[in-house]
Amino acid sequence: MPSYKKIINELIKRNFSISVAESCSGGQLSSTITKVSGVSKIFNMGIITYSNQAKSKLLKVPISKIIKHGAVSKEVALSMVLNLAKLSKSKICISTTGISGPSGGSKNKPVGLVYIGIKFNKQVFVVKNIFIGDRKKIQNDTVNCALQTIKELI
Repeated sequence: MPSYKKIINELIKRNFSISVAESCSGGQLSSTITKVSGVSKIFNMGIITYSNQAKSKLLKVPISKIIKHGAVSKEVALSMVLNLAKLSKSKICISTTGISGPSGGSKNKPVGLVYIGIKFNKQVFVVKNIFIGDRKKIQNDTVNCALQTIKELI
């Protein structure tokens, strides 16, 4: 059984609701979660907020924060996950924002830079990663890292 199935099955067993807000993973995290039978008991919502406008409109991330820190930042990942938690009321919330490549990177924000926001109960934090590889690998690594982080928390 793939590790993601074990993680999701554990969430189902514990009746831990989960919601996700994705940017750089483009729905892949939601897709991975929903591959598991019975997940409808706990999967509340998955929102893809790829554009800055979507982040602002759907997740109430202030445009001023996006302009100041950039869409790919700890601050935006944190806003995304906190506002998702308010919207969804899920026990576990995850946000992703990053640069999947192959273009779009810079010296300060290279391709592969990903921030994953996590809210579990009262714990809220952001994990910063710099993944190496092509677009597909970076997105896969983002999903795997998010789910592994949840596994470690539960």
